[in-house]
Amino acid sequence: MERIRARLRLGGKSAFPEPVKLRKRKSKLYSKDDTTCPFENGILGINITLFTVAFRLVNCFLVQTSFVPDEYWQSLEVSHLMVFKYGYLTWEWTEGIRGYTYPLLFATIYKILHFLNYDMVQLLVWLPRVVQACLAALADIKLLSLIQRLESPDVAKWTYFCQLCSWFTWYCCTRTLTNTMETVLTTMALHYYPLPGSRTRNSSKYLTLVALAILIRPTALIVWLPLLGWHFWQEGDKLKLLSHHALPIGALTLGTSTLLDCIFYGKWTLVQLNFLKFNVLHNVAEFYGTHPWHWYLTQGFAVVLGPHLAFFLHGSTLTPKRYRILLVTIIWTVVVYSLLAHKEFRFIYPVLPLCMVFCGFSLASLKAWRRPAACALLVLNLIPALYTGLVHQRGTLDVMSHLRQLCDISDPQPEVLFLMPCHSTPFYSHIHCPIQMRFLQCPPDLTGNKSYVDEAELFFTDPQGWLQGAFPKPTSLPSHLVFFDVLEKEIFKFLELNRYAKTADVFHTHIPEGRVGRRIFVYERRV
Repeated sequence: MERIRARLRLGGKSAFPEPVKLRKRKSKLYSKDDTTCPFENGILGINITLFTVAFRLVNCFLVQTSFVPDEYWQSLEVSHLMVFKYGYLTWEWTEGIRGYTYPLLFATIYKILHFLNYDMVQLLVWLPRVVQACLAALADIKLLSLIQRLESPDVAKWTYFCQLCSWFTWYCCTRTLTNTMETVLTTMALHYYPLPGSRTRNSSKYLTLVALAILIRPTALIVWLPLLGWHFWQEGDKLKLLSHHALPIGALTLGTSTLLDCIFYGKWTLVQLNFLKFNVLHNVAEFYGTHPWHWYLTQGFAVVLGPHLAFFLHGSTLTPKRYRILLVTIIWTVVVYSLLAHKEFRFIYPVLPLCMVFCGFSLASLKAWRRPAACALLVLNLIPALYTGLVHQRGTLDVMSHLRQLCDISDPQPEVLFLMPCHSTPFYSHIHCPIQMRFLQCPPDLTGNKSYVDEAELFFTDPQGWLQGAFPKPTSLPSHLVFFDVLEKEIFKFLELNRYAKTADVFHTHIPEGRVGRRIFVYERRV
């Protein structure tokens, strides 16, 4: 062979030309490994970040209604008492089943405002929500960044669109609810979760965020159980995962949380153990209402997803195998919560960002019908978002603005009695002055007394008789009564006899239900 090659050489040059080296294309159009993320482009990343933060701030100020009592009584009311030393704690805090980790965030804000002498009531009300809005924006950005690194820019764009236009996310994400913080931490943890192909995987970061979510709301473990199990099953070095990540992070977060709780409770308190004891052994959640087992399947999940439901179902058939664990997590969460007697829409809120991934795949696949479908999705979400954010159940906040005027009265000292279902309104966090206020109590029975009836139930059984028994002397009567319009006829004789006059009529909702009316009345006693 060597002789043949030598004969074929002409002028010292080989007859066979050198192999031609083709230039590698750098075009993104032909690249199979295109994982470019907009956040790697400085200007584009900054623009997306600023837009998302601005969007959530607008979201924050366009939500002026109340949702559930917990958005005040498990956060702002506790924070106000921690800093300003006057207020009221519900039975959950006196029994040690709630942790101080989440209220401490807002207590820090309150303390800074107090130190700067800027503890005005408007700042106390809105600044915690602004902080929550910024955290929600961060979660939105993390979701976009994750999908952009895993899928095409088209899928990432529509996932981001679906996340921003979700009516339930708009309604909840700026509220000071533990469910809101659980959802934020879950979305951020998902960014670092080891999904196949993810370039942002980081076991320490995602496990830390999961641990915080569980500390703030122990039921977050329901959402994360299949995800944690799948990670452990897929992990090659299971011992290292446990010894270098899971156990140290769990011990550190639990230890820090327990230390904080012991400091603020003033005694040794393990909140997580108390939470399990009261919710499993005493089953106190049923005290606040029950629903049939199929409620999430027939109502809850469809309402939370809203117009996204069809896109979610369609997208579930299109997504790659790597997202099956997310679909399993969504199904698992809905099934487990369906087995619990007490059900609320907000309980399944943490899986909503996971659902948006499937909705994004659906919209990206529609091609010709994509823009009409997106416009329809936006409009159909905008209507409930604006109605629930600006109109439905706004009276319980507006009436506190009216009562705030009583802070300027010192002689005689005002005394306000709320004749409403307990915890219907926020309390001192929205008044910020130490006037006397009282509401009907409704703690669950923890002694096993089958004949137990709480104060609120006793009142609504016989409102007129309860008032006459509670205030036998005119001198003991409160200066102001606050109640829903449905109660007015039942206590009209008492109001007339004791010279109460209506001073405020506040709209609350177009959809009254049971003891909750359309309007809220404030009556003042004329002496």
